[in-house]
Amino acid sequence: MKNVSIKHVTFAHQAIHRGLEFYAIELVFLQRRLEEIAADNTGRKVLEKVETFQNQFVIHRDQIAQLQHRVSENYELLQHSLDPSGNYVNEKVVQDSEKISDDYATEEQLFKDMRQEFNRFAAAWL
Repeated sequence: MKNVSIKHVTFAHQAIHRGLEFYAIELVFLQRRLEEIAADNTGRKVLEKVETFQNQFVIHRDQIAQLQHRVSENYELLQHSLDPSGNYVNEKVVQDSEKISDDYATEEQLFKDMRQEFNRFAAAWL
């Protein structure tokens, strides 16, 4: 097994953490807009769509929290598996980090798609 620089993995963790924080904050703004739409439009069709987006927001909020937790756990694991020089970790330990990165990329794309759909909906009803 080869060793991987902890700097590369740490940078990836920090980037994911910043991205997740951004999406968590953005969910707050999207929620406010959704509440405005729900308050201004009481038709059944609109309220069904409001409920759909509300459910999607809950799912994304949960996914973000789970990914943040996984990043923190993996970072701690990486810190404990450093070699004596303190610069490298075993490649096997990094594989979980790569899985987290893949899951983050998936969540990021799903979030962007949802946001785009929500913005089209909001433009029609605000």
